[in-house]
Amino acid sequence: MTVNNIDNMCINTIRFLSADGVQKANSGHPGMPMGCAPIAYILYSKFMKHNPLNSKWINRDRFVLSAGHGSMLLYSSLHLCGYKVSFDDLKSFRQWGSITPGHPEFGLTDGVETTTGPLGQGFANAIGMATAQAFLSAKFNKDDIKILDNYIYAIAGDGDLMEGVSHEAASFAGHNKINKLIVFYDNNKITIDGKTDISMSDDAKKRFEAYGWFVQHVDDVNDLQKLQKAIKKAQKSDKPALIITDTHIGYGSPNKQDTSHAHGSPLGDAEVAAAKKNLGWPEDKTFYIPDEVSDYFAKVKSAGKRHETKWNKLFKQYAEKYPEDASLFTKVMNHDFGDQWKSVLPKFENYGEKQATRNSSENVINAISAKLPTLFGGSADLAASTNTKMKSDKDFSPVNRTDRNINFGIREFGMAAMLNGMALYGGVIPYGATFMVFSDYLRPAIRLASISHIKPIYVFTHDSIGLGEDGPTHQPIEQLASLRAIPGLVVIRPCDANETSYAWKAALEHKGGPVAIVLTRQKLNIIDRNKFASAEGLEKGAYILKDTESKPDVILLATGSEVDMTIKAAEKLEAVGIKTRVVSFPSWELFETQSDDYKNLVLPKDVKAKLSIEPGVKQGWEKYVGDNGDCLSIEGFGASAPLEVIFDKYGFSVDNIVTKAKGLLK
Repeated sequence: MTVNNIDNMCINTIRFLSADGVQKANSGHPGMPMGCAPIAYILYSKFMKHNPLNSKWINRDRFVLSAGHGSMLLYSSLHLCGYKVSFDDLKSFRQWGSITPGHPEFGLTDGVETTTGPLGQGFANAIGMATAQAFLSAKFNKDDIKILDNYIYAIAGDGDLMEGVSHEAASFAGHNKINKLIVFYDNNKITIDGKTDISMSDDAKKRFEAYGWFVQHVDDVNDLQKLQKAIKKAQKSDKPALIITDTHIGYGSPNKQDTSHAHGSPLGDAEVAAAKKNLGWPEDKTFYIPDEVSDYFAKVKSAGKRHETKWNKLFKQYAEKYPEDASLFTKVMNHDFGDQWKSVLPKFENYGEKQATRNSSENVINAISAKLPTLFGGSADLAASTNTKMKSDKDFSPVNRTDRNINFGIREFGMAAMLNGMALYGGVIPYGATFMVFSDYLRPAIRLASISHIKPIYVFTHDSIGLGEDGPTHQPIEQLASLRAIPGLVVIRPCDANETSYAWKAALEHKGGPVAIVLTRQKLNIIDRNKFASAEGLEKGAYILKDTESKPDVILLATGSEVDMTIKAAEKLEAVGIKTRVVSFPSWELFETQSDDYKNLVLPKDVKAKLSIEPGVKQGWEKYVGDNGDCLSIEGFGASAPLEVIFDKYGFSVDNIVTKAKGLLK
């Protein structure tokens, strides 16, 4: 082991702040922080450009703790460096109201770059960050002035690399030569259930080399010279880099080191004391930080301030020489994408013509892309079906870094987790597309986007049994309800081309969480907005599309492809004297943000006869139709048949809507 005294003191400070935090909480994971303390120490103190006084400095290096269960490693490091993580915060680990939760949460704790814990996702987030870095640095850097040269560092454990999302994202990164990315593999060979050899025998080196990564092996994490040498080599590579680092879980613990007992539960007071004695640390002191360590990290803090000051001077030179680029860079990195794109949003006035909303979305994307130069996204190998390509651009690749169409490959979960990383890095508007039924593959990453209050945009096409002959495996039934159940996710299912245009407007303007736009494969009538209400109503989530002169007898609530048939049903009901209101209801979430007065205006409580029409499970619609209402829904799975046949067989027809509406009035 090659360390000097101050190195050793700093590393052991991180180890035992972590162990003491877990012990005080009587909950947590002490083993990983004790084993990986040398990595965190060397990154935060010797390699990373970061400023604890400004955790949002644009050109900072990012650190991702993919093995988020080891969160005390991160909190201890942040505290020592001078981020807004206090001594009391360390002592409040895992407690109610603390900023040091069991797993790191973006937006809660100063210096935490991403929400991690569900294994594998942090690894993919790091790749997404590095992908955004590759695009933005290529777009804004000049031969003489490089304003973005930061790295993304990550620590991933055995569990991260077992998860399938790591395979998806690692393959993408290798293929696209996403460098500026350095991942440490915490190779401690221990999981909760025991040694890793009970469930895996992968050769990580061969695996990642096959992906196209630059791979190194450090056989002792405590050998700082080897670690530093490996990092320097990784920084020079034109490939993503993996440093396989042999570690000891619970390092220093005489009875629990290298066992699963050090993984997910406190060591116990006696064992913590024994570990301290074993490593020459004061046994009777908890949360102990030697003065020498405080002094050392004070220098790290000062160095961080100097890093940003130096960069600010560089950016000033950049702004003087390239003022337009500097202005755009400043705006996009501050999430200011301007308003020009709104002026080019398409208006579809060829009323009565038919257009699938996936095609309408394509028209919108290509209209706004020139006004949103950092709109950045693609599809999970379905661009020709989801219609999400920007025609002005080629594909993003190792030789076309400034092009904006991303080929994510058949990697839906990896795509979504990388989108999160892109959103977290900033500067880009990330979107990803696939078929609606495959939203299930994305769900864990969508959930983390919601928890993190970040905004990737999901484009889900082929949204119903209208998929027809492909059958039940590809026809989404429960997916709309499933997505609506995620707190903070806005789901929008537009009914025609004009609502699709407003759906994109709503998505781009939304703040505080992700948005899903749900689109059809089949063609839909473009609704005559001279006869019916403006599609602008979409921005309120639900609006009166067709109304009656007096209080309606029945209200029909529909979304997406069913709105047009609902209008026709309303006309039939009106013909027999039944006053019928049609409410287009593209987004529950947007509707719920409206005032009670508006909601009661659209869905008055004294009109009891309400019918929802949507080809999926009815779960959730009960809130809007009330105890006396009804739902036209599908409570099983779909079938393989031409779309006209399947809609009819499942009751999604004008005549059946009329019948069910009349039934409510008996």
